[in-house]
Amino acid sequence: MSARIPFFTLAPAPLKAMIGLSGAVKQSSLGARLVELVNLRVSQINGCGMCIDMHWRDLVKQGADYRHLNAIAGWREAPLSFFSARERAALGWAEAVNALPHKDDTDKAYAELREHFNDNEVAELAYAISVIKGWNMINLSLRNQIPEVPAPGM
Repeated sequence: MSARIPFFTLAPAPLKAMIGLSGAVKQSSLGARLVELVNLRVSQINGCGMCIDMHWRDLVKQGADYRHLNAIAGWREAPLSFFSARERAALGWAEAVNALPHKDDTDKAYAELREHFNDNEVAELAYAISVIKGWNMINLSLRNQIPEVPAPGM
């Protein structure tokens, strides 16, 4: 399979806006680790290899333990020491939001989220989930592949 179009060289204004939103989310009060955990989990669910590779590498650069990263798809069964209660609430919320509109079981996940996040953080997390799902859909629909060699700085 190969990419359908040279996506990253086209439509510069929307691309710049998506990159800007991604950057703003990473600079939010949520913290880089939490944003990257959410990015990785949503990308796993959506099957976006390019994003899985990128966010796994970002977490490794941050010093994340490989076993913890390998366990993210099964975070509910992972030891409590792998992910904090706050991270678990964010992962549960990300999974619930990502399933919309096909499945709406957000009430329980939202209640757990509110135990750990204030209103502003909930809004920031909404942007984080939305932008990674957007990247996933772009990459999947245009068949963007995991690069053999990551771009410099990535």
